Formats: sequence, C-alpha cells, structure tokens
Amino acid sequence: MKQLLSVATLFVLLVACSSKKGPDVSNIKVEFKVVRFEQDFFALDTNNLEKGLKDLAQKYPLFLNDYLIQILGLPPVNDSSGQALMAIKQFISDYKPVKDSSDKIFASTKKIEEEFIEALKHLKYYFPTYQAPKEWLTYIGPMDAFVQSGMGTYSDIITKSGLATGLQLHLGANFSLYNSQMGLALYPNYISRKFSPETIVVNSMKNIIDEIQPDNSKGFVLVEQMIEKGKRLYVLDQLMPDAADTLKIGYTSSQLKGCYENEGRIWNFFVTNNYLLNSDPGIVHNYMSDGPKTDEFGQGAPGFIGLFVGWQIVKKYMDDHKEMSLTDLLKLNPRKLFEDSKYRPK
Repeated sequence: MKQLLSVATLFVLLVACSSKKGPDVSNIKVEFKVVRFEQDFFALDTNNLEKGLKDLAQKYPLFLNDYLIQILGLPPVNDSSGQALMAIKQFISDYKPVKDSSDKIFASTKKIEEEFIEALKHLKYYFPTYQAPKEWLTYIGPMDAFVQSGMGTYSDIITKSGLATGLQLHLGANFSLYNSQMGLALYPNYISRKFSPETIVVNSMKNIIDEIQPDNSKGFVLVEQMIEKGKRLYVLDQLMPDAADTLKIGYTSSQLKGCYENEGRIWNFFVTNNYLLNSDPGIVHNYMSDGPKTDEFGQGAPGFIGLFVGWQIVKKYMDDHKEMSLTDLLKLNPRKLFEDSKYRPK
C-alpha cells in the first residue's frame, strides 16, 4: 500500500501551539486547592507505620483507602498477617528514588495549578451544573499503576476526594526508569514520551468529560467510535483553548502536521475500503488504539488515527452548528452528526 504520510514531515505545526481565543472567564470563580499526598505518605515513620497510617487516615479519610487498595493493590491494613504493613514499608523504600526525582520536577506546581483553574473556569462556563472536583491530589504509585482509556494510557484519575495524579508517570520522556528494560516492557517509547508534566491537566480534563458523558461507543461502527472520541477532543478544545493540539491528541508536531497535510487521503482510505460502517473488532482496534504507527499510512503516521479523523468531523459539524451547546454535542447521536457534517476533505 502506498505510504500516505511522509516520514520527513519535521516542521513544527503552527496550529499545535497557536493561541485560540475562548470566552471571557475572568470573572468566574472556582474552588481549587493542591494537596501533596505523596509528601505525607513518604514521610511516614516505617518503624511505627500503624500510628502513622491512623494519622494519615484522619487527614485523608477518603483518598488513603483508595490509594492503599486500588492503587497499591494491598489487603486491608488491619489484616492480622501484617502483609499490608510489610508491603507499604517495602514500597516506600523501593520508590524513594522516584519520590526524590518527582520532588525536583514538581518542586513547584504553581503553573499546573494555574492551568487547572483556567480549565475549570471554562468548565463552569460551558457546564454550569456540573459539580467539579475541588482538589488535585498528587501521589506516587507503582510504575504499572495506570489507567487504559480510549484516549490513552495515564495515571490521572478522579477519586471521591477529587482529581488525582500519579507523578510516577509524569516525570518526562527522558526519565531513566522509563528507558530501563522494565520501563520499556511496560511502556514503549511511543507511550512514555507522553509521560510529561504538561499532560496532567489535559488528561484530567479528559476524565471530567467522560464523567459528564460516559463514552459507551464500544461495539459501535468505526465512524461512530471516531466521532465519539472526536466530540471529546472538541470539548477539550473549548475547555483548554490555549493548550497545544499535540498534547490533546498525543501526537508529535510532525505527526499532526502530516495528518493535516494528508487529511483527504486518509479519509479516502477509509471510504474506499468501506471501513466507516464496519464494526469488526480487529479493524476498529487498528485505527482506534495507540501505537507507534498506523501501518497502512506509513512510518510517519501515528496510532490513534481514528481520533484525528473523528476530531475533524466534529469540528466540521460544529462550524456549521455554532448554536449547539457542548452538552447537546456530547449527547448527539454520532451517526446523525456524521451524516449532517458532510465531511469531505480534499
């Protein structure tokens, strides 16, 4: 098959970093605070863990239990075998170097906090009835503690306490542990290059969008799944109008530039192969999952190519339906959106 995307598309994509004007949200007030859970957890006296954990439970009545059971995967601390206490002590010892690295990278979270507040202001503007999280908790979990969503792999979650981020998966693409044998076995470079501080707010807002309108498109035909993901990227555009498009979709600048330059040919591939209304899991997975490339489009083409296509379809539709609210967009039948979009790129 002819390679549609050139490997040589190495120029910076202007749309990936240009400022986009959004609504004036300067007068919108949001409650938000940063909570550094990992600082308290790693300060525990491992010779007196039971008392330390009781004190921690007072300070984090909701999150501590989620952390110990859901993230660390431990049995209840009061288990008579003492297994949980031994595991906690071992984890603190093993992950002290990761904690030390994160302390340097996240010595200040001021910029991230400002990005969160700006995004939450836009969220309140577009979704005024949604009860947004009021806290952002940072933690350090095991390297293999991650969430596999339809938009990527990351350690950012929503808990009963608020938004939470596992800093172990946000230490920058060059972090030594990601490039170790163990790290590469867990996360190939095309995944770990997205493990940066800059993706924290983007991933967290994706989680909020999915909470507002859960993505139930699994089993849908390909174009409907494309559009459901495209809706979320479009909403993310509105919530974070100044964030780079590369961060939102997880492409490099050259990959995104190549997709735009070949948008018509990418679309023609799906049309001529009659893939759009196909629900075969193998075919759908090929274009809706992450990967180092999409084979049919050559070495320069990214994975998740279906997300790009869905994003463009939704943008085309919304250009012609500017009166539609984001709430209505998320609820709109994807087949109807596709048919009404009249998306025909050249």
